[in-house]
Order: sequence, then structure tokens, then C-alpha cells
Amino acid sequence: MSGRSPAGPLMAEHRVIERMLAILDAQLSVMAETRAADPAIIDTAVDFIRTYADRCHHGKEEDILFRRLADKPLDDELAEVMAGLVEDHVRGRSMTRGLIEANTRYRSGDVAALSEIESCIRELVEFYPVHIAKEDRHFFKPCLEYFTDAEKEAMLADFDEFDRALIHEKYHGIVESLEQAAL
Repeated sequence: MSGRSPAGPLMAEHRVIERMLAILDAQLSVMAETRAADPAIIDTAVDFIRTYADRCHHGKEEDILFRRLADKPLDDELAEVMAGLVEDHVRGRSMTRGLIEANTRYRSGDVAALSEIESCIRELVEFYPVHIAKEDRHFFKPCLEYFTDAEKEAMLADFDEFDRALIHEKYHGIVESLEQAAL
């Protein structure tokens, strides 16, 4: 094996997600001081969460790692952790939708939505570090013991291919939605 572990790229992505969480946490302070939100910053954060954290990072976990683990005879504890991680991903998507909805209302003049924006951001900032710690400390290492070196190499190759295709998926989707809007 090359010495690279499939956990490496996933954990590196966690560090980038943590940086965005720090930015969102700082935005909470700004909102508390100014009693206002910057909808453009919220939009950028949502794009990051949806594209990078969810589609790119969680996509590799769900579409590659978890799918391959489903074929392995996992012990009950690890299977339970994996099921909890899938539930976490669903929960994260729900929190993000709540932030989008609140930001849309705020942008439309509903100043009462500010407290919901703050609540959604706080929930995301508190949720993701716990989720990340579960994966980094309790899941990646034991789950990778179920794979041979060749399977780990194949997984890394699939991660690379997944990343290459993602940019095309994102921007093809943007073009398609703009085309639909123009019809």
C-alpha cells in the first residue's frame, strides 16, 4: 500500500470544515453585536456546507466508505456507530435547510428570522464538532481494519475520482437550473 489511508483525506476535509465552523461561530458574535445578519455570508456558508461538507465529504463517506462497509461483517458496536453517522448526516442536512429558509425570510425583510438564523448557526456549530470527533476518534480506524490494503488503495482511487467529478456535477447543475429558470 502507498502508506496513505482513506481516513487521511476524510480527516483533512474535517479540518477545513472546522475552519468554516469557526467563521460561522465568529458570525454569531457579529450578529449579536449588530443585531443583523449578512445574507451573502450565510449563502456562502450554506454553499460550503452543501457542496463541501455534505456532497463532497459526506458523499465520499456514504457513497464509497459506508457502501463498502455494508458488505463487511461489522461488529454490532461499529455498525451502530455507522448508523448514527448516517443519521447525523441527515440531521445536518435538515439544519442546513432550516438556515436556508431563515435566511430567505430574513432577506425578504422578516427581521424576526434573525433569531432563527442565529439558532441554526449555533446548532450547526455545536453539532459538527461532535460528529467529526465520532468519525475521527471512534470510527475511521476500526472500520478500516475490515479492508485489505488493495481495497484501501481502490477506495483512495475512488475518492480521487469522486472529487474530480464533483466540480462538473456542481456546475452542470447550476447551468441546468439557470436554463430552467429562463424557460
